[in-house]
Amino acid sequence: LVQRKVDVILAVNTPAVQAAKKATSSIPIVMTRVSDPVRTGLVASISRPGGNVTGLSFMVEALGVKRLELLREVIPGISRVAVLWHAPNPGSSVVAKEIEVAGTRLGLQVVRLPVQGQSDLPVVFEAAKRDRAEAVLVVDDALVTRHRVQILALATKHALPINSLFKPFVEAGALMAYGPSTPAMYRRAAHYVDKILKGAKPADLPVEQPTTFELIINLKAAKALGLTVPPSLLVRADQVMR
Repeated sequence: LVQRKVDVILAVNTPAVQAAKKATSSIPIVMTRVSDPVRTGLVASISRPGGNVTGLSFMVEALGVKRLELLREVIPGISRVAVLWHAPNPGSSVVAKEIEVAGTRLGLQVVRLPVQGQSDLPVVFEAAKRDRAEAVLVVDDALVTRHRVQILALATKHALPINSLFKPFVEAGALMAYGPSTPAMYRRAAHYVDKILKGAKPADLPVEQPTTFELIINLKAAKALGLTVPPSLLVRADQVMR
C-alpha cells in the first residue's frame, strides 16, 4: 500500500494499525475496532492523537463492566467467569485485563484463557470447565471470530454460555453480544477518510468513542443451556434471535 502511494489507509483492529504505522509515518491511517489506542501506542492521546493515526476506538473499561452485569442478569448467582482472548493481539490483551479488573470490582472470580492459536482452543475450554467457570466472555479479534464455530462447539460441549462483543458470534449460536455497532463504526470511519481527503490532518482529528451500542440475545441458545432471559432484559435488546 505504501509503495502504491495511497492517500489514506483504513486499518481494522490493533495489529493491522500497528503494521500500517510501522510501514509509514506520512500516509494518514484511519483506525477502527481498536480497544485502547493510547495504551497500545497507536496515538499520543484521544483528544490529540499526534502523528498520522486517528479514527475510532471503543470504551474498554465501561464495556467490561456492562458485559459482566448482563451475564449476571441471565445467570443470577454467577461467581466464576472465564475470559478467552488471542494473546498476541495487544488490543485483546488490554480488553482481557479490563474485564479481569471489572470482574474483581463486581465480586466475580475471573478465569484467564489466553490462546496463541486455534490449537489452544480445546485445551482452554477444558481448563475453563476444570476451574468451574460458569460462562465465557470472548474478546473478539480476527482469529477468534474466524474460529467462532469451533469455539461455540466447545462451549456447547462444556455447557458454557458465550458472551461476545459483536453480532457474528450470536448468529453462530452464542448466548448474547453487547458492544459497539459495527456498521456505525465503519460509517464513522468513512467520515474520517472524507475529512482527510479534503485536507484535514490525522494529528488534528480527535479519536472518537462509539455512541451506538447493540444488545443481541439468542433465546434458542438460552433454552439449550437451561437459562431464562428476564423480560426486563429482552425489552432492552436491539435484536432477539428465536
